[in-house]
Amino acid sequence: MKTMLRIRMSSHDAHYGGNLVDGAKIMALFGDVATELLIMSDGDEGLFRSYEQVDFLAPVYAGDFLEVSAEIVSFGNTSRKMAFACHKVIQARPDISPSAADVLEEKILVASAVGTCVVLKECQRKS
Repeated sequence: MKTMLRIRMSSHDAHYGGNLVDGAKIMALFGDVATELLIMSDGDEGLFRSYEQVDFLAPVYAGDFLEVSAEIVSFGNTSRKMAFACHKVIQARPDISPSAADVLEEKILVASAVGTCVVLKECQRKS
C-alpha cells in the first residue's frame, strides 16, 4: 500500500538563513503520509512509534516543490513498518528572479526514512 503528496515549501517553512527549510518540516510531512496510510489500511490514524533510519540528502529551500511518498513494507499484529521518500520536483530559482522556478528533469531525493507506526488492535477497523 502506497500514498503520495505534493507540497510547496513557502517562506513560512524556511527556518535558516538563505531560505533553507529545516529537516523537521520533512519529518512532519512523513508523519502526514504515515497517517494517511494508516487510515487507508486500518481506518484509524494510529501513532508513530519510532524511526530506525532517517537520512537528509540534499537541501530544501522556500519555493521548492516536494513529492513525499510512503509505503507500508510490512504488517505486524499492531505495527506497520513504512518506507518514506521525499523528492524535490521543482526547484526555486531566486538567482534569476524572486518568482522563477524550474521543473526538474530528474527528481532529487532530499530525504528518506524507515519508521514504524502502531494501530491498537481495538482501533483497527479494516482487515
